[in-house]
Amino acid sequence: MAKIIKGAWMELKAPIKKTRKKSAIKHSDCIYQLKIVLKDSKPPIWRRLLVRGQTDLGTLHAILQTAMGWTDSHMHLFEIGDVTYGSSVEDQTLDDSECEDDYSLAQVAPKEKAKFTYEYDMGDGWLHTITVEKILSGDADKKLPILVAGAGECPPEDIGGLWGYYAMLDIIADPKHPEYDEMIERIPEDFDPDAFDLDGINKLLKPFQKK
Repeated sequence: MAKIIKGAWMELKAPIKKTRKKSAIKHSDCIYQLKIVLKDSKPPIWRRLLVRGQTDLGTLHAILQTAMGWTDSHMHLFEIGDVTYGSSVEDQTLDDSECEDDYSLAQVAPKEKAKFTYEYDMGDGWLHTITVEKILSGDADKKLPILVAGAGECPPEDIGGLWGYYAMLDIIADPKHPEYDEMIERIPEDFDPDAFDLDGINKLLKPFQKK
């Protein structure tokens, strides 16, 4: 079983209950193992990431976009407990939401097995369930974030959510379908719903890696 950093949790516990302001506690010695699942995808489209507990939610958003394969072309938000966290960019800030850049992962999800939601593109409604599988002792020399496992290709954007995605798969599986030619032009060339390139995604994550 993973070793929880008890000292960090005990110090964080009181400030989290009293206020939601950013804590001065450093979390560089905590490594979070996160499982991200695109909600209701069957078979599941998912990723397993190792990230530092000190990662702020704004950076986590960028990491999730890269790991899943999205293009960061739409609004997003995190829902953690009864609090919504959004972008600090003016045209993306939602009413009554906290600024995601002001909160670290360790602050908002200090315990193993914690779950929260990440939503991308309010129109298509891509909902991701994020589970804190483990909180591990940190390794200062380990370059993070890193993707360690996953499955499934990211759906094309602006396809109409999961309903539209599965309708798309039915269409491209049938060359005689009346919408086949139109749909083929809309999606990436050689799109494969079962594709998963672990090494390729990790290369894209390198700019985020910090000791």
